[in-house]
Amino acid sequence: MAANSSAFKVILGSSSVARRQILADMGYNFTTMTADIDEKIIRKEKPEELVMALAEAKAEAILQRFPIGDYVEDAEPTVLITCDQVVVYEGLIREKPSSKEEAWQFLKDYSGRQAATVSSVLVTNLKTGLRKGDFDRVEIYFNEIPDEVVEKLIEEGTVLYVAGGLIIEHPLILPLIKQVIGTTDSVMGLPKALTEKLIQEAL
Repeated sequence: MAANSSAFKVILGSSSVARRQILADMGYNFTTMTADIDEKIIRKEKPEELVMALAEAKAEAILQRFPIGDYVEDAEPTVLITCDQVVVYEGLIREKPSSKEEAWQFLKDYSGRQAATVSSVLVTNLKTGLRKGDFDRVEIYFNEIPDEVVEKLIEEGTVLYVAGGLIIEHPLILPLIKQVIGTTDSVMGLPKALTEKLIQEAL
């Protein structure tokens, strides 16, 4: 478990503030690296396949940036965690909004309806090359979302940088959530239980 994290090093391959917070809450000390990839060139029809393919592409991009031999020779293993997330609404995949107008449409669509997040986690052991990955899905049911709430969210801007424009932990959105079937940490981009399981399997 996390208490033994001194026996191995952790790299989080994400710039997400929420993911950093969740991993820290799990008790891990870690460094961060970001993968500079064009996510739009990777297309899959199924959301589960898309988020797994993107997590793998991020891992590959980061792995190309440092000499793998250094990690093979290290006494303790290093694990790299890469992730991705999309929102699914009425069967359609939604990534980060491309404009304020699209963010507005996304948020109004959720009003009184439901959406789902599909989040992938991929753990790569840099010492052995072993790679373990999986995804987690959460269903979210919304009450009505007033126009003034949507306006405030877009004005603030954070919704423009997250999958589907969806931030359920935001103080303006949280009171408008009717039900969440799954875990909040998964919606925020890093499902704790799955991440812990994959780390242990990769070691």
